[in-house]
Amino acid sequence: MDIGIGLPATIPGVDGRRMLDWARLADQRGFSAVGVLDRVVYGNYEPLIALAGAAAVTEHIRLITTVLLAPLRTNHALFAKSAASLDRLSGGRLVLGLGVGGREDDFTVGGVDHRTRGKAFDALLERTTAAWRGELGVGPEPLTPGGPPILLGGQSPAALRRMAQYGIGWVSPGGGLDMFGRGAAGAREAWSAAGREGAPRLASIAYYALGPNARAAADRYLHHYYGFLGEIADYVVAGALVSAEQVVTAVGEFAAAGCDELVLLPCDPDLGQVDLLADVALTGG
Repeated sequence: MDIGIGLPATIPGVDGRRMLDWARLADQRGFSAVGVLDRVVYGNYEPLIALAGAAAVTEHIRLITTVLLAPLRTNHALFAKSAASLDRLSGGRLVLGLGVGGREDDFTVGGVDHRTRGKAFDALLERTTAAWRGELGVGPEPLTPGGPPILLGGQSPAALRRMAQYGIGWVSPGGGLDMFGRGAAGAREAWSAAGREGAPRLASIAYYALGPNARAAADRYLHHYYGFLGEIADYVVAGALVSAEQVVTAVGEFAAAGCDELVLLPCDPDLGQVDLLADVALTGG
């Protein structure tokens, strides 16, 4: 199983230099990917811009959105152009994790109808992939034939249909091993029903913080980010991996469940968190 690490792009107050240093070190330590989350009504960095910065200071590591709120990208040609540009700039290292989005305030501020976001998502996938095939006259041509690989999030029938039609696989939005297992089973079933060869690539995110202040960092950040969920935020906080033992156990359990890539998102922006995670997750502790 590949082990990726999130950029601290969603943690309030992180400056650009820290982001670039984090990406550079993650590349040096051998993580498979750097991941980013997406929100509008929050102080996070825009995902594709953050990954463009990471691309400039790295050579090998893949760049993955986990996940991008696709229906908010209403100019499909411009989105296709942006993604193709990043694909070329990074040497073909971009992976687009895309989801339908759940926060209504993101859609209100973005001027997009939350109720029809599924139809908007379908339209984006159709036109974006057409642009990457050269059918709309939009450039540049992606370095990756057919455009950057797409992972689709969500567990609804519509989400799994999109995954089987447009994606190389499925990404779990967190929620632990049980949520991953249920979603992975649905993804495999949808893939097979669509007549796709092989198997879908399966990925998941999880949150981590290590060191003496790990629990406090996870509590502070995750309650801030997921506060809109009320009591459910407590569940997210409780699921954070805050010790070396928990990280090692989670890596083993996700691998055994058939996860192809686990992206561990930080709750603490201290640069030392990259080495702490690498020493545990990439070497088995």
